[in-house]
Order: sequence, then C-alpha cells, then structure tokens
Amino acid sequence: MRTESTDTLLPSAARDPQPRHEAPAAARPARREGGLLRASLGFAAISLLGFGLAYAAATASLGGLLFPGQAAGSLIQRDGRIVGSAWVGQPFAGDTYFHSRPSAASHDPMAMAGSNQARSNPDAQQRIAGATAAVAAREGVPPEAVPDDLVTQSGSGVDPHISPAAAEIQVARVARTRGLAPERVRAAVAAHTEAAQFGVLGAPRVHVLQLNLALDTMRP
Repeated sequence: MRTESTDTLLPSAARDPQPRHEAPAAARPARREGGLLRASLGFAAISLLGFGLAYAAATASLGGLLFPGQAAGSLIQRDGRIVGSAWVGQPFAGDTYFHSRPSAASHDPMAMAGSNQARSNPDAQQRIAGATAAVAAREGVPPEAVPDDLVTQSGSGVDPHISPAAAEIQVARVARTRGLAPERVRAAVAAHTEAAQFGVLGAPRVHVLQLNLALDTMRP
C-alpha cells in the first residue's frame, strides 16, 4: 500500500518555517533606477576626473616638456620684451612697415572670427572694392595687381602671414621710406618666407611681424 509523504500534505507555510518576504512589485523598478543613477553618477565623476583633469594635466605637462616654446604661445621677444606671437597677426600702419591682412576681429585672438560673408555679398563686394582702391593708391600699382589676401579677411581674423605676392607689391614703398635698396628689402622678405609644410600643405607665406622686426634692425 503506497503512502504519501507528509510534506506533500502540509501547506507551503508549514513546510518553510521561514518564508521569504519579496518586495512589492512597485519597489523593484525603483531599486533598478537607483542603481542606474549611481552608476551614471560614478561614470560621470570618473570621466570628469580622468578626461577633464588628469588627461588635460598630462597633455599640458608633456607639451611643456617637449615643446616649451609652443606651449607658452610661441611668443616673440625683442630686447627682453614680448612683442607678439608667431601665430597671431598684428595691424601695422605707416609706410615704413609691411601691412598685414585685414581682420574682421581687429586682430584680437580672444575674438577670432571671419566676416562670414561670401564674395557675392554686396557688403563684401563694396568693402573689397574700397580696400583694393586704397591698397592700389598706397602702393602705386593698378587695382588688378593687388593680391586678394591684402583686401580679404582670413577665416580666423588673426592670420600672421601674407603671400609673397602681397609682400612684393609693398617692397618699393618700404624701401623708399626707409632709405633702403629694394634688393635688401626683398632679401629680408625671402629670409622670412616660410615654405609649404612638408612641401605640400599650404603655400609659401611671409610672416609679417618677424619681417617688420627684422626691418627695424636694418640701417641705410
């Protein structure tokens, strides 16, 4: 005769002397959300410390160690005084200096900007026409001989370079007002003409600030 186990005849509460108390269904999503929030905050904190502080400090330190001049701003000094940066153009006035490109930001590195005007813009056309006439009159050349970079603004507004053609049309004026032979001025231009990077990136260009500083050391 088969007898059934006593356990099968007892209710579940009697079989389990310490029944488990499960959390209400509404509490489980709240726990999951709390875990996700903690994980998100932790990841954000790690990212902030790792990429915002540690990475920035490491790259700044490495840059200062390997390239101290560039990391400090590529500053140019004359007689112990900082006169500019190799990467920031300056405006020059008067006939004794080579002139830089026009700037929509007044050559202010804190307000770097271009005009954002296309050549088809009427305001841009009027501005370029006026600048072309002024440069042509100043240099004693026909308007069609004026290079574009002397009458158009660079995208950054602080371009320190001009093209060799833009420097060439200024040679006669600078040589005349300084009492120098044009050949000496052209030699100074050539000495401060930078070639295209790696021979293929960009075009030859003349660093205006360094050229004008070199002119100040030349005597008739």
